[in-house]
Amino acid sequence: MPADFSGTWNLTSSDNFEGYMLTLGIDFATRKIAKMLKPQKVIEQEGDSFSIQTTSTFRSYFVQFKIGEEFEEDNKGLDHRKCKSVVTWDNDKLVCVQTGDKKNRGWTHWIEGDQLYLELHCEDQVCTQVYKRA
Repeated sequence: MPADFSGTWNLTSSDNFEGYMLTLGIDFATRKIAKMLKPQKVIEQEGDSFSIQTTSTFRSYFVQFKIGEEFEEDNKGLDHRKCKSVVTWDNDKLVCVQTGDKKNRGWTHWIEGDQLYLELHCEDQVCTQVYKRA
């Protein structure tokens, strides 16, 4: 049975977020603000259906998907690009492949103990974020 991601998660660390945002073409001022934020994720999982709400004092982002079904993702809370996304299970990891303007774009979520890991990748940049269960 796949992992249960449901819960509220608070960001505790972020590695190479600046490089990831730079690759996405996010402007200087927005990058500086975003690096200081400590967003919270609320994940609701019902079988293979997910909703993920990421909130901060600056911007919020919401995505809803079902495992294995392609959907159009509007990254308006991030870099304002639209892409086609599909999320699949890789053992207990959620793996998202995003097809659009940027190459090698996507993310992976997994849980270790009471921590949620998020690896964001785009082109040659990888950002790793760690969240702790609230």
